[in-house]
Amino acid sequence: MTQTETFDVFTKEMIRLGTASRQEVHAKGLWHQTFQCWIMKRDAAGEIYLLFQLRHKNKDVFPSLLDISCAGHLQAGEEVADGVRELEEELGLTVSIHDLTYCGRVAQEHVVSPELIDREVNHVFLYECSSSLRDFRLQAEELSGLYWIGLRPFRELLNGERDQLSACGIVLDEASGTLADDQRSWRIENFTPNSDEYYELLFAKLGER
Repeated sequence: MTQTETFDVFTKEMIRLGTASRQEVHAKGLWHQTFQCWIMKRDAAGEIYLLFQLRHKNKDVFPSLLDISCAGHLQAGEEVADGVRELEEELGLTVSIHDLTYCGRVAQEHVVSPELIDREVNHVFLYECSSSLRDFRLQAEELSGLYWIGLRPFRELLNGERDQLSACGIVLDEASGTLADDQRSWRIENFTPNSDEYYELLFAKLGER
């Protein structure tokens, strides 16, 4: 992402204050909006799986960690519905906002360093999709792989009921542009952090499906 991006900035209660550059937003810890979409599927037994992306090693926030299926900042002047462009950009999915289920919004703060304070109002969505991992088109500068992870073991990991989980996925070789199958174990520290409130919002909506 370029440092010349401009975001609308707000109070935590979503009162608009104006606009600021991406660099200023993160340097000063200004509240800004993100679009976030969790892609889910069910197996033959009805078990739910969530798609996680492996963040690129050069990301300024949480490099090389497993993250939400698709997420991105809303640019200045954009509406929440405009965030669906992230699905096309990151994963090659062309969908309408009407294809998604809205979970709600939640404010989160992550102090990465004294010079990088990330304060986001996350607009969280769900999208059910049964595509195989190789059906997605990965945006190489944003993510390095994809993994389907079972909802049940993921919740057990979050709750401290297990130390790790195993997941199958694909990883992108940047030099050749080819995809390779991958299977490895992940611990809680391998995932981007989210608040209890965030997961309560997500899991409540998943429980309705």
